[in-house]
Amino acid sequence: MSIADPPLREPVSGNGATTTLDTIKPPARCRIVAVPTRGPFRQRLLAMGIIPGTEIEVIRTAPMGDPIEYLVKGYHLSLRKDEARYITVTCERV
Repeated sequence: MSIADPPLREPVSGNGATTTLDTIKPPARCRIVAVPTRGPFRQRLLAMGIIPGTEIEVIRTAPMGDPIEYLVKGYHLSLRKDEARYITVTCERV
């Protein structure tokens, strides 16, 4: 699987700053801004409901910190940090 380089990360201040999903700690609610990758990996994310404009909630992390559980469109989805870093979001603390 070939994945493009992830976007540069910006710090999260909790006031709508843009960052990548892997940097968000639970509990938090975010809105997906972009999925800046290409090919089959992007298609897989879109098929799982990771679509710009969709709300996603960070539920919990695994004991070793990876993967992370999210709630998106009413179902629970676990993504590894290296997958979540390709999803750009704006967040607010729960």
